[in-house]
Amino acid sequence: MLLGYICTFIISMIPIIELRGAIPVAVFTFHLTYVEAFIISFIGNIIPVYFIVKFIRPIFDLLRRFKIFRIVIDWVSEKATKKIAESKKLQTATILGLYLFVAIPLPGTGAWTGALIANFLDLPPKKAIPPIYAGVLTAGVIILALTAIANGGINYLFTHM
Repeated sequence: MLLGYICTFIISMIPIIELRGAIPVAVFTFHLTYVEAFIISFIGNIIPVYFIVKFIRPIFDLLRRFKIFRIVIDWVSEKATKKIAESKKLQTATILGLYLFVAIPLPGTGAWTGALIANFLDLPPKKAIPPIYAGVLTAGVIILALTAIANGGINYLFTHM
């Protein structure tokens, strides 16, 4: 059980996977309850946000001195800038746009990308963190509901075969 908690927590902190992957893994693989899966995934997913919003720019500036890191950082910066440029919602209603971007559980969205976008928009942590946390909460509820539906459907198939 403890191993399931730890793995779920760590999975939820991984960029791209985040709580969108951690909740189903927690329920289907580690057999955690929905509440346990949600709470552990939520906490694990929001922990990196503050550090990304607050410290990623100085870290990028430091690492840019090395060619290999500069290539990766420039690629990430370009992707984030492109997402900002493509999204009218992010440009017109930054806080709402940031919330929606994180809340809708699609590939490429999530807390990590939202925190990077907030950083590229020069939002201070006080303005950036609440919509990101709210977005993670919303995405978690959506993923939890989809996981419960899938779990019910899978259980139904196995019991009625």
